[in-house]
Amino acid sequence: MESSTKIKDGPSRILIATDGSKTAENAAVLGIKFARQYSAKVYAVYVINITAYEAILIDESWATEECEACEKTGHRATSSVEEKAKFAGLEAESIILKGDPAEKILDFADEHDVDMIIVGSLGKSGIERFALGSVSEKVVRHAKVPVLVVR
Repeated sequence: MESSTKIKDGPSRILIATDGSKTAENAAVLGIKFARQYSAKVYAVYVINITAYEAILIDESWATEECEACEKTGHRATSSVEEKAKFAGLEAESIILKGDPAEKILDFADEHDVDMIIVGSLGKSGIERFALGSVSEKVVRHAKVPVLVVR
C-alpha cells in the first residue's frame, strides 16, 4: 500500500509534543513517519511550563524575559516539527501553550479530538523530571488515546 493512501481506521489527528530536546526530535521524526502512513494531521505542541514559577516570588522583568525566551524556544521547536511534517506532505499546525505540560497536552488532545499522542521519554530538565514527575509518564497514565513514547 502506498504511504500516501489513507489506511482505514488509523489516526487522523496526531499530537507530537516537543520541547526542542534531542529526544523530542527523535519522537517527531518517528511521529511524522507514523502520521504519513495514515495521512494524519500533525499538531506540533510545545508547553511553556509556568507552574515551576508560580510557587516563588520572582522579579517581573526577569519573568517577562524568561517567558520570551521560552516562547522563542517553543516557536523553534514547533516550527521544526511543522516544517518536517509539511515536507512529508502532511497538514500540520504549531501550537504553543502555557501551564503544566502534561495537563495542557492532555487537554489539547481532548479538545481537538486527537487520536494519538507522541512524546519523547525524557525532556530537557532532569531536575524538573525529579521534582514534578515525568511529563511522558503523566501523559501515558491519563490519556484517553494511545500514546507512543519514543526513547
